[in-house]
Amino acid sequence: MSKRVIRRPELRKIVPLADTTIYEMEQRGEFPKRFFLTPRCVVWDLAEVGAWLDGRRHASETDALRKAPAPDVRQRRTRPVKPPNQLG
Repeated sequence: MSKRVIRRPELRKIVPLADTTIYEMEQRGEFPKRFFLTPRCVVWDLAEVGAWLDGRRHASETDALRKAPAPDVRQRRTRPVKPPNQLG
């Protein structure tokens, strides 16, 4: 039985999140943990990452995933518009 592991560059292609976001999610137990092959080589189990993605997809489809609130556009500040001859 062979397990496939991926390094950080391949993980970035699969999961488009910042390194710090992934690290923080790992610390909270919300993302598969990395492990060391050597003292300088960090990898993730591809099957665990795939299962995590499937879980996120399912949570998104069932609205179980907490989403960011929509911005309240009424709170936007307005700026006066300059006439075209004053632009520059």
